Amino acid sequence: MALKGGGGQSALLAGFRALGLYSNHLPHVLRFHRRHREFYLAVAVGSSFHTYNVKKLGIVAVSNALPENITCLAADRLLVFASCGSLLHAFARNKEVVRTYKGHKADIHLLMPFGDHVISVDRDNVLIIWDVQSEEEYMQLNFDKTVFGVSALMHPSTYLNKILLGSEQGSLQLWNIKSNKLLYTFPGWGEGVTVLQQAPAVDVVAVGLVSGHIIVHNIKFDEMLMKFQQDWGPITAISFRTDGHPVMAAGSPVGHIGLWDLEEKKLLGQMRNAHSTAIAGMSFVQGEPLLITNSSDNAIRVWIFDGPGGNGRLLRCRMGHSAPPTKIRYHGQNGHQILSAGQDSTLQSFSTVHERFNKNLGRGSINKKKSKKKGLLYDTMVLPPITTFASEVARQSDWDGIVACHQGYVTCTSWNYHKTSMGIHKLKPKDFSKNKPLGVYATAVDITSCGNFAVIGLTTGQVDVYNMQSGIHRGCYGKEKAHESSIRGVAVDGLNQLTITAGSEGLVKFWKFKTKELVHSTNLFSSPSKMLLHRDSGILGIAMDDFGIIVMDIETRRIVRKFSGHQRQINDFTFSPDGRWLLTASMDCTIRTWDLPSGCLVDCFLVDSAPVSITMSPTGDFLASCHVDDLGIYLWSNRSLYSLVSLRPLPADYVPSVVMLPGTCPSQDVDVTEEEETSDEMVEYDSPDQLGEALVTLSTLPESRWKNLLNLDIIKQKNKPKEPPKVPKSAPFFIPTIPGLVPKYASVEHENDGQQSKIVDLGVLAQKSEFHIQLEETLVNNNYNSPISILKGLGPSNIETELRGLAPEGGGSIEVMQSFLRMIEAMLNTKCDFELAQAYLALFLKLHFKILSSEPTLLAEISRLSPQLEETRIHLQTLFNQSLCILNYIKTAVL
Repeated sequence: MALKGGGGQSALLAGFRALGLYSNHLPHVLRFHRRHREFYLAVAVGSSFHTYNVKKLGIVAVSNALPENITCLAADRLLVFASCGSLLHAFARNKEVVRTYKGHKADIHLLMPFGDHVISVDRDNVLIIWDVQSEEEYMQLNFDKTVFGVSALMHPSTYLNKILLGSEQGSLQLWNIKSNKLLYTFPGWGEGVTVLQQAPAVDVVAVGLVSGHIIVHNIKFDEMLMKFQQDWGPITAISFRTDGHPVMAAGSPVGHIGLWDLEEKKLLGQMRNAHSTAIAGMSFVQGEPLLITNSSDNAIRVWIFDGPGGNGRLLRCRMGHSAPPTKIRYHGQNGHQILSAGQDSTLQSFSTVHERFNKNLGRGSINKKKSKKKGLLYDTMVLPPITTFASEVARQSDWDGIVACHQGYVTCTSWNYHKTSMGIHKLKPKDFSKNKPLGVYATAVDITSCGNFAVIGLTTGQVDVYNMQSGIHRGCYGKEKAHESSIRGVAVDGLNQLTITAGSEGLVKFWKFKTKELVHSTNLFSSPSKMLLHRDSGILGIAMDDFGIIVMDIETRRIVRKFSGHQRQINDFTFSPDGRWLLTASMDCTIRTWDLPSGCLVDCFLVDSAPVSITMSPTGDFLASCHVDDLGIYLWSNRSLYSLVSLRPLPADYVPSVVMLPGTCPSQDVDVTEEEETSDEMVEYDSPDQLGEALVTLSTLPESRWKNLLNLDIIKQKNKPKEPPKVPKSAPFFIPTIPGLVPKYASVEHENDGQQSKIVDLGVLAQKSEFHIQLEETLVNNNYNSPISILKGLGPSNIETELRGLAPEGGGSIEVMQSFLRMIEAMLNTKCDFELAQAYLALFLKLHFKILSSEPTLLAEISRLSPQLEETRIHLQTLFNQSLCILNYIKTAVL
């Protein structure tokens, strides 16, 4: 189970996290948090472990991933210890590694915290006691495998500095690890020890054996108190109730739990099929009637013992698929639920938001009533695994909204998402109700977007329509059957107008949905293997047996794209929500992204395990995938939603890199190094100031900078205050005085006597502006970029002030006015900032009309400008007239 991050990179998809992984073959660890006054549960999943609270079984933390899968798990009051190969790691805060213990040469398979020390045993029978704080070896013991192969480890309660070891040969040894002495050897019972568990009573230990015997033994007197036997194989786990009931529970390899009454020395009850595989870990919560179990069937279960019979009932659980998923699809339009069908014959829904929204719709059954009577182990009514299914949310609150095809089974089943169970309908043609021919089964299914009809294709070439509410057969396509060979795909468009079917003989047929008439047939000249329709865009994707992909448009019914590149069978494919990308997954372990508009491969990466099924979120944020021999569903985030992504076509000799599957914890973004930044071909497009010299280009300035230049006098008139501002009556901070040798305060009358105008006439003292200076310089160098950029940065009022100052009475000159007109001419020649040139020239003519008419040099400049303006106006008017004519024709013509 690969859960490590890192590895290669995909340009479009980044590993996010894994769903549906809860437990593996390692026993869980139960801890009590003194400050929180709460019990917590640590369960190993691949290379990391999850921490749950027992109260609600809600996930509290996910640890950082180790380089390899965890081989052993244990915990004390502060730290969680996890072994990875020959290394032992200590985690703090259920998250990060704070200690690493190096010294073993073989893989560690037994762990036990022991006060300030931790004890580990490897496969070479080397026992090392570590000092937790200093990470140093305190002591090392070597055992001979043939004489005493260590298989179990425990610390007897109240036995100071002592540990009890169980062996594969059946004997037990009691060691004092402080003095490094073997205190006592128990001869055993001639069978290998699998489990050692401390009983609530002092000196009493429960010993689980390979033969299924459980020995309750007093180690102080070496006396066997009682002996039990389970017929289900070796004992895998033992736990004692501590809430006042003398009950011992023992786990078995087949998933059954035996409950033993220690007072009566007899079997109290059986909890059959508590798990579908071996019980890995089992713990009674201290002082409570709760039993926690986990197993390699990917389930954690909490059982409560509150009934009169002494057996436990399921209180809460977290579970995923016990066998790898075969088909996954997003359910609904919000992108929060993923429906998953597994080889364990179950249909489950996993939430991408929180685990408490997960649903298990159960196992498919021929007869649910008989299945309940027979029980899980002897259920002969169970249906084969689901191969493909279709779901629709339009009417799922009214009736069943999911239809599934089963492996080698002609009957399709309906499922109800709201009721979280199998539906009421079994959909199959009447021809097969009595006789059951071999080799006939359902291969393809689709549900209409309205949720009222299901279309099912069979291996015989028959395609049937059923009503989802009543389950009644509503007809079939073709006189007898739609195709001459097996149906490989069926699809209905979004408006229930067309039904598309694909047959293994290489034909794709288009039918009218309502009348069942054949409209069109296309020969693909090769056998299709799968078909998928993107309803919003009307694009049909078809995967071929020759590992190629064909894309058809259902409006024109033509092949619009052909893709090739996969080396093995295409397992599944999916469209992006906008229909722009087609993502394909193949047995060659690649996931490829094809860009439909350009017809190019834009992304490709390798994974360790071949992808079996993929599905894209309706919101476009995630791609979900499931893989061969893997119980998890993996989410990949769409990089293009939050970063700049290069989607250039990949070269023909592109070698994809291997990307590790994401872990159960959301991966953190890694800082991009400078090398990666420089090597990335993606450069942000910077639009040039002018696309072409022949094009008329407008500026990027807002309209407020130039549109109201001719109306500034009207705007100023409107903004003129109605009355002058009133002088405040309070005295000024500095009281004015009359100049003289003796200072005297000025009276109000004295102040008002000498009224002066506030308008200052600068006259010849007026300074030239920067714009004025630049225009003078351009008479020599003919470079008008600088004055144009100055005008662009000014507001309307400042522009008017600058243009007024060009006249001789405003401090300007005829030469400067001539330079301004040449600047306008240069702007018209380059066809840049076209609207600014028109606005500036209009304001200039309005302000200096009298001077222009009286100066011959300025008249000559204007006469040069006039034909240029007229030519540009006629050119633009011609283009506008053509465009308006075309638009008017399109709007009014009957096509």
